[in-house]
Amino acid sequence: MYMEKLMRLIEMTPLLLLLFLPSAFAGHDYNQALSKSILFFEAQRSGYLPHNQRVTWRANSGLNDGKASGVDLVGGYYDAGDNVKFGLPMAFTITMMSWSIIEYGKQMGANGELGHAMEAVKWGTDYLIKAHPEPYVLYGEVGDGNSDHYCWQRPEDMTTNRHAYKIDPSNPGSDLAGETAAAMAAASIVFRRSNPAYSTELLRHAHQLFEFADKYRGKYDSSITVAQKYYRSISGYNDELLWAAAWLYQASNNEYYLNYLGKNGDSMGGTGWAMTEFGWDVKYAGVQTLVAKFLMQGKAGLHAPVFERYHQKAEYFMCSLIGKGGRNIQKTPGGLIFRQRWNNMQFVTSASFLATVYSDYLASSRGSLKCAAVNVAPSELLSFAKSQVDYILGDNPRATSYMVGYGNNFPRQVHHRASSIVSFKVDPKFVACRQGYATWYSRKASDPNVLTGAIVGGPDAYDNFADERDNYEQTEPATYNNAPLLGILARLGGAHGGYNQLLPVVVPAPNPVVAKPKPAPKPKFTPTPGIFFASLLNDFPINIVGPTLRN
Repeated sequence: MYMEKLMRLIEMTPLLLLLFLPSAFAGHDYNQALSKSILFFEAQRSGYLPHNQRVTWRANSGLNDGKASGVDLVGGYYDAGDNVKFGLPMAFTITMMSWSIIEYGKQMGANGELGHAMEAVKWGTDYLIKAHPEPYVLYGEVGDGNSDHYCWQRPEDMTTNRHAYKIDPSNPGSDLAGETAAAMAAASIVFRRSNPAYSTELLRHAHQLFEFADKYRGKYDSSITVAQKYYRSISGYNDELLWAAAWLYQASNNEYYLNYLGKNGDSMGGTGWAMTEFGWDVKYAGVQTLVAKFLMQGKAGLHAPVFERYHQKAEYFMCSLIGKGGRNIQKTPGGLIFRQRWNNMQFVTSASFLATVYSDYLASSRGSLKCAAVNVAPSELLSFAKSQVDYILGDNPRATSYMVGYGNNFPRQVHHRASSIVSFKVDPKFVACRQGYATWYSRKASDPNVLTGAIVGGPDAYDNFADERDNYEQTEPATYNNAPLLGILARLGGAHGGYNQLLPVVVPAPNPVVAKPKPAPKPKFTPTPGIFFASLLNDFPINIVGPTLRN
C-alpha cells in the first residue's frame, strides 16, 4: 500500500509542482536582480558619500578632484575596477540608465526601485553639470589610466595623479560633448515631473553641449590623448551628434533636432551603417532605434523617406540578433552574444536593451519585424533579450551567475580595487600604491567586500570563464554593463500587458516611501522545488529532484 502511494505520488509530482509551485518554473527573480544591479552604482561612487549610502564598505574619495584646475569635479562614477573618471563611458552610462527609466520607470516604481534608479542617474548628472562650467568647456577625464593602473589602491587611499582633462574650441571633442548632451537630455525627461527646475537645468546644458559638439568638430581622444589606450573613439563623432539630436528632440520636441536627423542622416551614416553592435563607442544602432520610434509615432513629416532608411537599418540590427538577418551576430555555443574577449557583456546588455524596447515599439504599433525572408513577431525579440539575461543570471553551460551577489555561484575574485581590498572602515591603515598588488591583488581568496550587482566581463567565445582577479578581460565589471540591464530587468520583472511605448513619455514620480525605517535585509532563500515539495510531504522519505538550479 505504501509503495503504491509512493509510486502514485512520484507520477503526480510534475503536475503537483505546476499546481502548487508556479514560481518554481518562473525562472529568475528579475526584481531582485534589478535591486542588486542598481546597488552596484553606489559602490562606484566618487566624492562625498551621502547619509543614505547603502554600500557601507565604501567611504569618501577623490575629494580634491578638479581643485588644481580651479574647478570642482568632486563626485561622479569610477567606470570599472579602477579609480579613473572617464567622461565618455560615464555619460553613456547615464544615457542608458535614463532610457531604462523612461521606458520602464512604471515597473521600477512597482518594484520600489524607481527612487534608487533616479538617485543613480542624479549622482551622474550632478557631476556632469560640474564638468560643464562654461558653454564651450567640458571636462572629460579625471586621473589617467597609466598612473592609476600602476597602483592597486582603494579609492579612499588614492595617491595617483588626479589631473583633470578638458575639451574646448581649440581642443574639441564632438563625441564626448555629444554623448554628454544625450545624457543630459535623457535625464531631463527622467526628472521632468519630480524635479522640474533640475530638469530644465539639464536641458539647458544639453542644448549648449550639442551646439559645442556640432560647431567645433573633432574626436575627443585627439584632445584628451590619455584616453586613447582606454576609451578610444573608433567610430568617430557622427554617431554621437545624431544620438544627441535624437535625445534632444525627444526631450524638447524642438523641430530643429528632428530636422537635423533628417538632413544629416545620410551624410553622417545614420542611414548607411548596418550595425551588429551597440555600446559606449558606437551609437548608430541606438540612433536608428530611436528614429524608427519617431517614424512609428508619425513624427517624421517631410523626412519620412530618410527616417524609413534609419528604420530599415534598425531592423537589420534586430534581425542580426535573432539570427534571421543578412549578417548575424556571433553567439557562444550556450547562446550568448559574443563580440570580443574583453568585457563582452557590455555588448550583450546594450543589444538586449535595444531588442527589448524595439519589441515594445513594434507591439505598440501592431507591427512586426521584417527580416530577410520572414516577418517576425515582436515577442521573439523580447524572448531573445530574456534568453541573454537568463544566461547572465546563471542559465549557461557553467551554471555561473555573471552578476556578483546573485545566486550562489558567482565571481568571487572580481578585478576591482575597492572590493578586493579590505574596507577602509574595517581597517583604515593606508594601502600604498604597489603594496596593494603585493597584499591584495595576488591573493587567491574571495574579495573581502562583495560587489553586489556588478556585471563582470563574462565568458569567452566557448562559454569558458576563469574566476581570477588578474583575469581582467573576464572578471572586471563596468557601469555601462549594468546601465542597459536596468530597463530589461524592470520589463521582465514587471506585470505583463499595458506596454505602449509610443505614447508620450511620462516618468512617474518616485515612490515617497523613504521615510520608513527599513529592517536589515535578510538573505533570500528560494528552495529548489524538490526541497520545498518534500517538506510539504514529509510523511514520505523521498528526494524529489527539481529542475537544474539557476544560480
